[in-house]
Amino acid sequence: MVSLDDAVLARLEKGGKRYEILVDPDLVEKWKENQDSVSFPELLATEEVWSDAKSGERPTSESLENIFGTTDVMDCARKILREGSIQLTTAQRKKMVGEKKLQIVNEIATTATDPKTKLPHPRTRIENALEEIRFSVDPFKSVESQVEDAVSSLRPVIPLQFITIRLAFKVEGKDFGGVSNLLRHSIQKEEWTPDGSWVCVVSVPGGMKNDIIGKVASRSPNVEVKELD
Repeated sequence: MVSLDDAVLARLEKGGKRYEILVDPDLVEKWKENQDSVSFPELLATEEVWSDAKSGERPTSESLENIFGTTDVMDCARKILREGSIQLTTAQRKKMVGEKKLQIVNEIATTATDPKTKLPHPRTRIENALEEIRFSVDPFKSVESQVEDAVSSLRPVIPLQFITIRLAFKVEGKDFGGVSNLLRHSIQKEEWTPDGSWVCVVSVPGGMKNDIIGKVASRSPNVEVKELD
């Protein structure tokens, strides 16, 4: 359970009255993306519904029943989060928006390429382009949904292409464990050669090309790599 010092207000205004709960902003974000990923009681700083949390005022049971159809705190809290708004401080919003923006930039940088060079756009180019188009990041919307919006907005500013490439790696047998563990989710085929080397073919987003090659090279300095047609 989050401490009161770190909690933020979630507020629903309905029927001319205000209903507030104190919540963990990080867990609210996770809950909104996947409600099964969070134990709901852990999300609350106090198991109370307030009419004014700052002054400690509570709504009457009759008021809760009229608005929520129940006096159960958890049920009321879920409706407040679904239909209400999160009252972040300026510092909290800035921090959460900054973190979510970095996730969006990273997702685009690792999946998209420049059609002319076939290489990933530098992260700073994507960040600057988002600033240029004044893209608004929502701290509580999922990265996936915002990436789609960001890409649509970025296309007139920077060329983006989403392609999948195939890379063939050949590593020494002694490096098999580390490299195969790294690539295991991307391997399409693999085999051992007569000289004791391990060869594999992987399929990855074009934007991840340099990153993948660099990671493999860190585990197998003598790696041989070839991009396949």
